[in-house]
Amino acid sequence: MHAMKSLLALQLLALLALAPRAQRPAATSPAPTAPTSPAPVVPVPTKPADLDLGVLGGVQAPTQPKGQSTSTVRVVPGRPPMVTGRDSKISVRVRDLMAVRGQEDNVVQGVGLVTGLMGTGDTSAAARQAIVNLMLTQGIKLDPQSASSANIAVVWVEATLPPGIKPGRQIDCRVSSLYDSKSLVGGTLVRCELTEAAGVYVYGTASGPITTGAFSAEGESATAVRNSTTVGTIPLGCKVERDVPAPLVTENGSLYLDARALKGSFGNTVRVSEVLNQLYPGSASALDAMTVRVQVPLDLSVDDQVPFVASLLDRELVPETTARVVINERTGVIVLGEGVRITRGAVTKGNLTVTVSETPQASQPGPLSNGATTTLPRTSLLIEEEASALSIVNGAADLQEVVEVLNVLGVTPRDMIQILHSMSQSGMLHAEILTL
Repeated sequence: MHAMKSLLALQLLALLALAPRAQRPAATSPAPTAPTSPAPVVPVPTKPADLDLGVLGGVQAPTQPKGQSTSTVRVVPGRPPMVTGRDSKISVRVRDLMAVRGQEDNVVQGVGLVTGLMGTGDTSAAARQAIVNLMLTQGIKLDPQSASSANIAVVWVEATLPPGIKPGRQIDCRVSSLYDSKSLVGGTLVRCELTEAAGVYVYGTASGPITTGAFSAEGESATAVRNSTTVGTIPLGCKVERDVPAPLVTENGSLYLDARALKGSFGNTVRVSEVLNQLYPGSASALDAMTVRVQVPLDLSVDDQVPFVASLLDRELVPETTARVVINERTGVIVLGEGVRITRGAVTKGNLTVTVSETPQASQPGPLSNGATTTLPRTSLLIEEEASALSIVNGAADLQEVVEVLNVLGVTPRDMIQILHSMSQSGMLHAEILTL
């Protein structure tokens, strides 16, 4: 009997809920003659296309926030092209193109220990062993397990010895962290030995306070770092202990001049030998694209060798023009040598722009339902491609014309890099491309 009453009550509630909808007048029925109160109207969607995510279960859902992510690339007009300097052949000294063989810099290296750090040192086993070794030099024995300290760091030390430097002179040295040290600021390098690559002879000793030119500040939720705090220098921190032999003249009485990096060419070595032969006839000869051999006069004494070499290196000549394009793709820098040439051809560049916008929408379930609030992704993808026509590129016989031709294209340095590579592959660009 109780179940029957409950069923009747539910049916009565259902009829009451449908009563306002049944009393709603049709759109085509005439207006009533007697005054009556209007019945409430409940909108009922008639097809799935009318459904709105903001209205669920007949109840207005709260307005959901919308997000949008956009990416914009803007090209800012730069400085107009300019012509500076003078358009003439520039003479350079022989020393700017060639270097005397045997007069090179030498790098010495070693491993050292930095102390005095404020809790920013190493936590590695190598650091603990370094403490043990340091204490042993003072007659103190330590257990490596108990020698942990955050105030020290194991570092790599390097110094560059100029040619002909004598023992007792002091030069700068470089220090860099080897392990997990966070900062070398405020540290002091304990005396360490610097050797050549083979590690046999000690050519210098390094010690002293480290200068980093950087700082770091750290909090619970933010960190500020300027420059690198794990690399530093010690001004005049390396003392030279042994000189490096640097003979000027070989045993057979010859002096060799080697071309500097990216300066070697057959034309340059021939021009250098011609200039030197004007000063000392028959003394110089070009061996290849990198080397010039100079025969030292037999009557030249050892004391006169240095003035003789100085007179050779001070001679001036007009170097061979370089057909080379240097490109730095990271920074967008492009440098063209004077010998760059371009032959006639056609070039076009189409810019492709892709814009992605994210507008997520929230789906709020109706009240008294078993649904859960979810986020519906909404992605807008816009692809724009610029329609560019072919541009005729006339030939360029000198650097001025090359620059004018490239400027006519009106592209950014990033696009210019790709155009230069494509020109080189097609045979239009007659130059060596060097990418950094």
